[in-house]
Amino acid sequence: MIKNLMRAGAVAALVLSSMCVTASASGEPRTQQAAIDCPSGYVCIYPEINFGGQPWVRRATDGSVKDLPSAIRDRGSSVRNNSDRTARVYEKRNHAGRWVCVTRSGGSIHDLRGYNLNDQTRSLKINRNDCG
Repeated sequence: MIKNLMRAGAVAALVLSSMCVTASASGEPRTQQAAIDCPSGYVCIYPEINFGGQPWVRRATDGSVKDLPSAIRDRGSSVRNNSDRTARVYEKRNHAGRWVCVTRSGGSIHDLRGYNLNDQTRSLKINRNDCG
């Protein structure tokens, strides 16, 4: 009898927990945000791994950036390149230091930690040179 009551209690707890909605610090319910797509012809740097958060977006034809804006500087965690050019993300201003190349036409890196560049995005070079 006690085992049946414990089992029923455990099942009830699982059902109730699956019905719970997460809440933010303000008490407002929140839903998980879907990844924001990177438009065709653009390079997008995301502040969270797996393309999460509000990306910083750069049209590839606008060229390179020697010092990224404060919104993404030292905050990038993933990169998507939907342009016909290659994109290199650097750890320092003026395209210096460690870098990673993101191939053209849909190339992406879902987690910059593997390149020791997570939260260390400082400049971006966009050109027609191949990665390698």
